[in-house]
Amino acid sequence: MEDHRANANPDHPDLRDYVHWHTAYDDPESSLSIRLRHVQRAISTWLAGTAGPVRILSVCAGQGHDILGVLSQCDAVDRSRVSGALVEIEAADNDVARHRIEELDVNLQVVRADAGLTSTYAGLVPADLVLLSGIMGNVSAEDIERLVHTSRQLCAPGATVIWTRGAQGPDLGPDIRRWFLEAGFEEVSC
Repeated sequence: MEDHRANANPDHPDLRDYVHWHTAYDDPESSLSIRLRHVQRAISTWLAGTAGPVRILSVCAGQGHDILGVLSQCDAVDRSRVSGALVEIEAADNDVARHRIEELDVNLQVVRADAGLTSTYAGLVPADLVLLSGIMGNVSAEDIERLVHTSRQLCAPGATVIWTRGAQGPDLGPDIRRWFLEAGFEEVSC
């Protein structure tokens, strides 16, 4: 994967250029597109298995490809029962997500904020579905463990968390699964 730090965000010079990073979704064979399809399938399955209103929280949401892609395939009734927030610090990605939300006429808000600060989530939680996709390959193992344990605070009783971690080394998958169990989650699938 290319490192886009040369095109870094001037507001956050330590971040890679995540606007450009999203272009990999245009290639259906890219690892990002493949991951996106898996996440969308999990979201679709979750939505189909729930009834009534649901609150969704997408952390480091980017342009919202995962949840908004699923909602674009739902009928108006299913879209109307979804509310929640997409948290993303990158302004350009927020703009893309806001435009798609308006087109879909869904009750989601885009919050431009640092997803690593717990204060960001005031008024946004608890959520029935928490999306932690695309984060764990970009932070340290210590930060992932902290994220997993903190994510419990974002969840409504019985909530589902969908998370991803790429195949990069070291393989933290077994550790992440253990951390979720330690945090009181039950593994549904992996």
